[in-house]
Amino acid sequence: MSSAASSPALRTGPLLEVTGLERRFGRLKAVDDLTFALDRGQVFGFIGPNGAGKTTTMRVLATLDVPDAGDAVVNGCSVLVDPRRVRMSVGFMADRFVAYPNLDVMRFLEFFARAYGLVGRERRRTIRSVASFCGLVEFADRPATALSKGMGQRLHLAKTLLHDPALLILDEPAAGLDPHARIEFRALLGELAAAGKGILISSHILAELSENCDGVVVIERGRKVVAGSLDEIRRTVREHHAVTVRVLSDPDAAERFILTQPLVSAVVANGSSVAFDYAGTEDDMAGLLERALAAGLRVVEFGTTETNLEDIFLRTTRGRLQ
Repeated sequence: MSSAASSPALRTGPLLEVTGLERRFGRLKAVDDLTFALDRGQVFGFIGPNGAGKTTTMRVLATLDVPDAGDAVVNGCSVLVDPRRVRMSVGFMADRFVAYPNLDVMRFLEFFARAYGLVGRERRRTIRSVASFCGLVEFADRPATALSKGMGQRLHLAKTLLHDPALLILDEPAAGLDPHARIEFRALLGELAAAGKGILISSHILAELSENCDGVVVIERGRKVVAGSLDEIRRTVREHHAVTVRVLSDPDAAERFILTQPLVSAVVANGSSVAFDYAGTEDDMAGLLERALAAGLRVVEFGTTETNLEDIFLRTTRGRLQ
């Protein structure tokens, strides 16, 4: 896609650096000393219970609100010192798309392209580029208000990309989409990350985020609970391996055997499978499998289960509202 001529040049260091961010509404502290960073090409999930402060944080990063303390630096520019330059580096996709009446798809995009200061051939080329990338060309003459939910989200994303922002801030972009539309939208985000854009995405569909994200920021009651790469956080929130054994016959014998083994806890039998936490090393697990086979268990599956975003969310938050 074409780049807006006034976009700031790429800089070294994190694309987004949030430091000690606070936002208060009266006595309510919606965002409380929030600190995290995001690099170019990374996709970070931004998750937390309802009322955790996610949307407030995103609005501050998009310069739609002003923090009471702390700062956020996007592509080297502070949201406090130089919000205008920050806006040229940020594409904010709010949680609700509102299509203007009496505008078809291309005129809708042209309206926002003009608002971003694109002119002449550059504007026409950019509109064609984002419309093609988002799969909107065949809907060019359709009224923006007549689009399906999925196509409306594509138009919303296209509008967000017009000025070629380095950082995308997406608030619940897959909410209300059918499974096919979510898959297509996820593919678009993957292409954008591969092109070097940083993406901060809020969603309650944690299974969807697991397939997209390199890392995650979890907040509750405005405060950071945990932040970092998924691998780092998995090691933090789960000290033990989550192991599942599936046997061809006699699952009761498999359960009895597992219960007698050292380093095993939280054993749960479900049909022909037995799941448990295992505090041993991978060498210890190899020995456990050898003992299971020697005991006559007909093992057809033996493996660990990776900690997903739902596990991380449940293990790090208490579901407290504010």
